[in-house]
Amino acid sequence: MAKTGGKLIANNKKAYHDYFILETYETGIALHGTEVKSLRMGKCSIKESFVRIENGEMFIYGMHISPYEKGNIFNKDPLRVRKLLLHKAEINKLLGKMKEKGMAVIPLKVYFKGSLVKVEIGLAKGKKLYDKRQDIAKKDQKREAQREFKVRNLQ
Repeated sequence: MAKTGGKLIANNKKAYHDYFILETYETGIALHGTEVKSLRMGKCSIKESFVRIENGEMFIYGMHISPYEKGNIFNKDPLRVRKLLLHKAEINKLLGKMKEKGMAVIPLKVYFKGSLVKVEIGLAKGKKLYDKRQDIAKKDQKREAQREFKVRNLQ
């Protein structure tokens, strides 16, 4: 599955709060020159983005890459639909799993791997409200245990 390495550009923290991430995949993304320059400056947001499969190809919608300041006429629309680069077998596998009720594919991270821009996407199942409450309660318990451990070690 996906291993993240290199410089992180954007992270979708909200995805981990709203979904159970079952599997992750590392994909390439088709970009134009000024978009890559803008990404090098860290101007990207994937909070409201989502992934769709159309005609056997995978596309990302709602990914905002700010226009490059010195790009003038070469800048593209910041919210344009971008193609994700994935093997046909992986796309078909994801398509089959997306047809199940409550399953979605969402972008988790955008990062550089060497000189290439990669997007980590995750096969996700939506959380219910009570699941979120349980996660918050577990985090609180863990935080309390760490505080008590810290206090005991200081004495």
